[in-house]
Amino acid sequence: MASCTFFGHRECPDFIKDQLREALIDLVTNYDVDMFYVGNQGRFDAIVRRVLRELKKEYPQINYAVVLAYIPGRQNENGNYSDTMLPEGIESVHPRYAISWRNNWMLRQSDYVVTYITHSWGGAAQYTAKAARQGKSVINLADIENDALEK
Repeated sequence: MASCTFFGHRECPDFIKDQLREALIDLVTNYDVDMFYVGNQGRFDAIVRRVLRELKKEYPQINYAVVLAYIPGRQNENGNYSDTMLPEGIESVHPRYAISWRNNWMLRQSDYVVTYITHSWGGAAQYTAKAARQGKSVINLADIENDALEK
């Protein structure tokens, strides 16, 4: 079996949800991806989490974890951490470096990387480039969007 992680800009459009869903179904059905790791820092991560939650109902063999960069504070009534995890070792990382450390951890776990990258700067672009250098299979939803617009 294989695993996948995600990197995307904090801001992204809602319409990527359908492209994301199609890409994930392809990974599950054609590439035996059964584990997904997603962050929790922005809109892209929130969309990914929502789609994974929906897909888990259709494909019960898959699992996903929202990988936290920081130890959560006291849970409030609205805090739901049931699908989250802290990677081993994060507790000893200075908070300034926690997101980078978490992103590197997710990248090490994964065979596939799904991204939404529209420009070449920022953390999401940096980790997408790193994934490509490491020979990971990278699917950029922004490329799919641009291909569809050109047709």
